[in-house]
Amino acid sequence: MDACGERFVIVSGDARAEVDEVGAALAGVVVGGRVRVEPHPPTIRPPKGSGAVLAPWPNRVRDGRWSDRGTVRQLALTEPAAGNAIHGLLRHVPWRLVDRAGDRVTLTAVAAVQPGWPEPVRVTVTYTVGGGGLAVDTEVENLGAAPVPFGLGFHPYLRVGDVPADELELTLAARTALPLRAGIPEGPATPLQRPFSGTPLAGLDLDDAFGGCVPDDRDDRVRHRVTAPDGGGTELWADRSFGWVQVFTPGDFPRSGPDGAVAPSRAIAVEPMTCPPDALNSGTDLIVLAPGEPEVLRWGVTATD
Repeated sequence: MDACGERFVIVSGDARAEVDEVGAALAGVVVGGRVRVEPHPPTIRPPKGSGAVLAPWPNRVRDGRWSDRGTVRQLALTEPAAGNAIHGLLRHVPWRLVDRAGDRVTLTAVAAVQPGWPEPVRVTVTYTVGGGGLAVDTEVENLGAAPVPFGLGFHPYLRVGDVPADELELTLAARTALPLRAGIPEGPATPLQRPFSGTPLAGLDLDDAFGGCVPDDRDDRVRHRVTAPDGGGTELWADRSFGWVQVFTPGDFPRSGPDGAVAPSRAIAVEPMTCPPDALNSGTDLIVLAPGEPEVLRWGVTATD
């Protein structure tokens, strides 16, 4: 067994995805013969958060400290260099297999009561392939006795086959930008002066949060997309709960080439989030989970070739 525990492979038609037992991390998606979500090798700590489930909060909590109904709580500083807590509590723990079939896998884990976190929250994620893509259903439930704030995010890196990231164009459903300093908000969100609509990625260096994500009129889904010069594209869709998105374009993502050699490459993470960075402090768009009342949130990836 690898460090990531078991790796689950699900297939339907021309769609294939891989999911790790540890962290329930999405370890790659291929649709129509092209890679759509960046793969990573089996590891307990996927590079740069690749494919991670971000719960019970996405992104950062300033100084790891937040106030819960008048009680100051201190989370572990999991981003020690910056002194913040980052990306929740479930990235590096084994998830329990609930169900498995050829085209889907369901995993579950509990964000347990611990220093800085007051109530147990169960998170159950089902990955399903088919119909030209991947769908991800997440059920969240407060197992405790008191309401608890909650946020959810995911960390896929989008691709269009082997097209270099600098040759892609980016379209976002976002209407606002949140100013950040070292990943922490330093002011309110403001209208985007230049929306991302077929914006070339070449020359852009992003680790930025965007809000006001507007659902599409077709089916009430938020849609973000990367598009290649040949017109092929990969679209990330989400239900209207995901009103925020973080876009991250590192230049040193370790990508494996056709010969198996690993080299640093530009990559683009398009991270759907239900709330912005440091939402445990700002309260912005937090979901309040009442005990025993599950909620389901949904997103996915499709090919637009």
